[in-house]
Amino acid sequence: MNIAIYTLTSPLHDAEAIAAETKAFLDQLSITDYELITDNEFKDYGTHALDLIYVRTGGTEGIFKTILPNLKQATHRPYYLLTSGLSNSLAASLEILSYLKINGLRGEILHGQPDFILRRINLLAQAGEARRKLDGCRLGVIGRPSDWLIASRANRVVIKDILGIEFVDIEINELIDEIGIVNDEDIPNVFFKKATSAEVKESLGGAYRIYLALKNIISRYNLNGFTLRCFDLLPTVHNTGCLALAKLNSEGIIAGCEGDIPALLSMTIANALLGVSGFQANPSKLNPESGQMLFAHCTIPLNMVKRYEFDTHFESGIGVGVRGYMQEGPVTIFKVAGDLSRHFAQEGMLIRSQSRPGLCRTQQIIQLREREHIKYFLTDPIGNHHIILPSHCKRLLDEILS
Repeated sequence: MNIAIYTLTSPLHDAEAIAAETKAFLDQLSITDYELITDNEFKDYGTHALDLIYVRTGGTEGIFKTILPNLKQATHRPYYLLTSGLSNSLAASLEILSYLKINGLRGEILHGQPDFILRRINLLAQAGEARRKLDGCRLGVIGRPSDWLIASRANRVVIKDILGIEFVDIEINELIDEIGIVNDEDIPNVFFKKATSAEVKESLGGAYRIYLALKNIISRYNLNGFTLRCFDLLPTVHNTGCLALAKLNSEGIIAGCEGDIPALLSMTIANALLGVSGFQANPSKLNPESGQMLFAHCTIPLNMVKRYEFDTHFESGIGVGVRGYMQEGPVTIFKVAGDLSRHFAQEGMLIRSQSRPGLCRTQQIIQLREREHIKYFLTDPIGNHHIILPSHCKRLLDEILS
């Protein structure tokens, strides 16, 4: 990870003694892959995954006040003040942090036992690296959001300002036309073996053409990801995007369903942090007393499952839907609001995957770690779709959206 440590030092202190203290302190922390910038030089501040201001001594408050206007820092990013506590450094850090707060800026002092500081630095660096990946990201909206997503809208100006993500609107007819002219390629043989019926096997060619057409659209608009108004494909090309989305997500292209922009945004943040887009799913059933929930949808990234098979799309009964079986174990349920005003991130355990009639094809039973969090779904949800991630990562998600 790309970490820069900028030192803040009073000229009144002995330079050799401070250099020795610095080496001893940083050796204790055991930070890997960092650059140490000494002599109160802040020229490249704000360009790394994590920029730390190492307040090495007291008497540095006035120096910081002088350099603050020149620091390259987005207004929504905090200033992180690292201190050992030696040479009155903690006292100076308290004064500096208070000054930041008075001026409407955010900050945090990193101080304590070495292992505590190291854990905090690693978490901040991971979140910072994810923010760097998000900055300049281009996401396509292919067709309008589905008509039933009445609460799932996004403030694109806020998202661009805070995360640097840009949205590109693409007419659904452009994709439909592309499907009609795309050159066929050989469908991987394994796909035919995954079909659960002759009907599904016959639909695989059309589903694969949608995948190839989407790849052309992605290349044409230089997209990092997209969300698709997929139900418009049912009456026009008589197939679904479920296979295409499952395959593209496994190839590193964030691919969401139903034109749901907040869900796509959530998947993009997850991908930047974890390298996997997550399972966009409908909460289909829950037990308020036990904290157990059922999530279901007809597509899931192929790189998230231990095995999968193809069935028909649930609602329409046509085309190709994906039934995936994830490894049981720790998961996080995640969703961010379309204006970034709030988010939900809670951890649980995937107890089992199942295949029952009357539901979308991929079905997961998840036990929330804290059952009281199920109240969120009944009283204050962020829309319908939520993203299931294959690990416990609440702290990371909270940090990047804090």
